[in-house]
Amino acid sequence: MTAPDLVLRFVYPANANADFRTVNIHQAVEGSDTLIELYKFHHPNTGVNTGLTTFQRKNFETQLWENAGQIEWNSNTSGAVYFGVERISIRELRKSKKPSSKSRRFKVNSSEYKWKIAENGADLICVSDNLTNRGKTIAMWTQEALILRVAERAEGFLDRVVVTCVLNLWFKRLNLW
Repeated sequence: MTAPDLVLRFVYPANANADFRTVNIHQAVEGSDTLIELYKFHHPNTGVNTGLTTFQRKNFETQLWENAGQIEWNSNTSGAVYFGVERISIRELRKSKKPSSKSRRFKVNSSEYKWKIAENGADLICVSDNLTNRGKTIAMWTQEALILRVAERAEGFLDRVVVTCVLNLWFKRLNLW
């Protein structure tokens, strides 16, 4: 990927008992150590496989947190994501092309993207799967640094990229890729 990428640092609670679905995501300001809060994911029911994970996005103009959506869990592996009023099943945001597939696909409008596990087994890469842009990286998760780099061309659907990253990290953590 080339600059200017959005660099998003995931900050998990210091409390070891906090649910992994609770995370604050900060945008790193290029050329400085400044971090700006951008997203808040909150799952209040640690250890419970059902419940509701809410996610908020900071409005930089008003400096207020706005509800961006929620993840309604029926179990550790099923449920629905609400982006505003649009409802999409978790299964639709993590589709595999065939049973042996190592990638997980999601759609934004008519465009398809896929997350795959990097060669090191820890990081994730999201690429375009459209005819004109097939294979172009739109996001990269680095496990060691807890950083998600998102290409500028994906800013229009940033919520989808961030939420699908969070979902895929959850499933990977459960060894259910």
